[in-house]
Amino acid sequence: MGADPRRNGRVGVLRASALLGCSAVLLAGCASMPDSGDVHAVKASQRADTQVRVYPVPPRKGATPDEIVTGFLEAMTSDDTNFDTARSYLTPAMSKKWKPAASTTVLAAAPDPGAPVAGGRDNPGMSYPLFGQQIATVDAKHAYQPITPAEYRRTIHLSQQSVKDNGKEWRIDSLPAGLLLGASDFERNYASVNKYYFASGRNVMVADPVYIRQRMDPITRMDPVTQAVSALLEGPTNWLKPVVESRFPTGTALNLKDGVRSLSFDDRNGLKVPLNDKASHVGRPQCLRMAAQILFTLKDVTAARVEQVELLRPDGTQLCVLTSGQAEEYAPDHASGRPDNQYFVDSKNRLALLAGGAREVGEPQQVPGPFGDGRLQMSMVAVARDEHTAAAVVKDNSKLFTASIASNSEPGTPLVTSRGATRDNRLSAPSWDGRGDLWVADRNPADPTLWRLGGGEGEPQEVKIVPGLDGARIEALRVSADGVRIALLLTKDGRTTLQIGRVERHGPLTEPEVSVTELRPAAPQMETVTAVSWAGPSRLVVVGKESGGVQQVRYIQTDGSNPPNAILPGLNQVKAVAASDDESRPLVAHSEEDGIVRLPAGANWQTLVEQGSSPVYPG
Repeated sequence: MGADPRRNGRVGVLRASALLGCSAVLLAGCASMPDSGDVHAVKASQRADTQVRVYPVPPRKGATPDEIVTGFLEAMTSDDTNFDTARSYLTPAMSKKWKPAASTTVLAAAPDPGAPVAGGRDNPGMSYPLFGQQIATVDAKHAYQPITPAEYRRTIHLSQQSVKDNGKEWRIDSLPAGLLLGASDFERNYASVNKYYFASGRNVMVADPVYIRQRMDPITRMDPVTQAVSALLEGPTNWLKPVVESRFPTGTALNLKDGVRSLSFDDRNGLKVPLNDKASHVGRPQCLRMAAQILFTLKDVTAARVEQVELLRPDGTQLCVLTSGQAEEYAPDHASGRPDNQYFVDSKNRLALLAGGAREVGEPQQVPGPFGDGRLQMSMVAVARDEHTAAAVVKDNSKLFTASIASNSEPGTPLVTSRGATRDNRLSAPSWDGRGDLWVADRNPADPTLWRLGGGEGEPQEVKIVPGLDGARIEALRVSADGVRIALLLTKDGRTTLQIGRVERHGPLTEPEVSVTELRPAAPQMETVTAVSWAGPSRLVVVGKESGGVQQVRYIQTDGSNPPNAILPGLNQVKAVAASDDESRPLVAHSEEDGIVRLPAGANWQTLVEQGSSPVYPG
C-alpha cells in the first residue's frame, strides 16, 4: 500500500478514484470502501481536496509530547467514529469533557504548535501554544459566522498518565473547546446547504445556510441527507429565527429505529421520513408545508432531484405526501414567474430591455411609458418582480419615480426627494423585495435615511437600523426575494463594506413598523466592496477587492463563507453587477471598458451593448 500510515505519528490519507464515480448523493461519497490508491502522510490543511479521506492513527507507545500534539490536531480532521482516535490522545477525564460538536473554530491554515513550555512544581507537564489566524466560527446549530481575520492563540496542556500495559504516557488534559480546523480541512469535511423555513406570517420559503459533514457525521453517523433533515428539524439558526417559522411542531425529530441511522430513497427518488409522535396529529395543510421544507432543503444535498417526500407517524402510517412540483408554490419567486429579462439604462438615459430567453443577443427594446420614451432622464433603475412597474432615480439622483413599463402612462410626482448637495450624496439605486415593497436610501450626510414604500407607492416610511450605523453611510442596497434580508454597502472612513441585515416587521399587517436589525459582515476578507446583487436564495455576487489585491467579481454566501468556484472570470472596471434569483441565468454587469456584458454558465463575458449602465434583473 505504499507509505506506512503510522510513520512519524502522522495520519494517513487515502485518495481513491472510486469516490469520483458516486452521483446518487452529491455530498455523501461512496458507501463502500475503495480498494485501491496510495496511503501517505500529509500535513493537516495541505489542500482542500474533497476526494481525500483522512484515516487517523492512535498514539504509539512512548510517543513524545510533540507527537501527541501533532497527532491529535490531525486526528481532528478525520471522519473517525465519535472522534475515538482523537480521544485516544486525551486523558480519560478530558475525553469525557471534550465536545467536538459544540463548535468549530476555523483558521486560515492549520494550527501551528509553538515551542513547548515545561510546567513547574505546581503545574507539572508541558504546555504547547497554538498559533493561527482565525477567520470564522461554526456554532452548535451549524451556523457559519465569519470574522475579520484575527490572531488566534490558545494552549494545549499535557501531563503523564498511567495507560494500561504502557506505563506512563503523555496525554492531553486541557485543550480549546470544540474542533479546531484549518480552512482547507474545513472545506474538505464540510459542505454548505440551505435549510428552508417560512417567512413569518407568509407561505414563502427563506433559505437558512448551515454547514454539515460532506460524508458520514462522526458523532451521529448520519449521511448528508439525514444530517440535513435533522438540522432542519432542530429549527432555524439564531440569526434568522426572529423572522421565520418552522411548520414542524416543537420537539419534532426523526424516528429512526433498530440501529438505522440514515434515510433512504426508493427507486423513484421518493423519500420516506419517519417522525416522532410530536408530529402525529398535525392537519394535512400543516403537514404539506412540513414536507415542502424538507423538499426545498434536499435540493442542495442530492445530485438527483427528490421527486416526493412522504412523512410517516411512529407506527408507520402516512401523515401526508408532497411532490416536488407541488412544493414550488412556496418558492420565494413563485408570484413573479421567475423572469428572464434583463434591463439597463441606455446611452440616452432610457430604460431598455434585453429578452433573457433568447439564445442570441438581440437588439435592446425601449420599454413603454415615460421611462422608455425619454420623457424622464434616469441614472439608476429597479424593475418590480412582476415586470409591470419600474422605479427610476433621475439623472442627478435627486428624485425617485415609479411608472408602468407594460403600457404608456405618466410618471406622476416624485415619491422620494433628496436634498443632498451633490449627486453622490443623494439617492441610491432602488430595490424591490418579494412582497412588492420598494426600498431606496437617501445618502445625504445631513439627513441619511433608509426609505420603504409599501407596494411601491404612497408615503415613504423611514426604516430604522438597530443598532445604528455608527457614522457609516448606506451606499447601495439590495433586498432579498423573500423580503426578510437586506444587503447593504456601508461606507465609513473611506472603506465600503458589505453587511447583511435582518428585516423585521412589527405591528398591524397593513402598516407595519419595519426595521433592519443585527447587521453582520458578509465579506470581512474584502477591503472594499463596490457592487452587490442577490444571486439565489443564500448567495450574493459582489464586486470588490481584498487588501493589496485587484478587483474581483465573485460569489459569497450570505453567512460570509465562500462557495465552490467563488471567483469569476476577470472583468475590468466593473461599476455594477446584477444576478437573477434563478441561479441558471447569466450574470449581467456594467464595465466602463466593455459596456453592458453578460456571463453565461461555462462561458466568458460577452458584450451585449457597448454603451449603457445600471444593469438589473427584476427585483
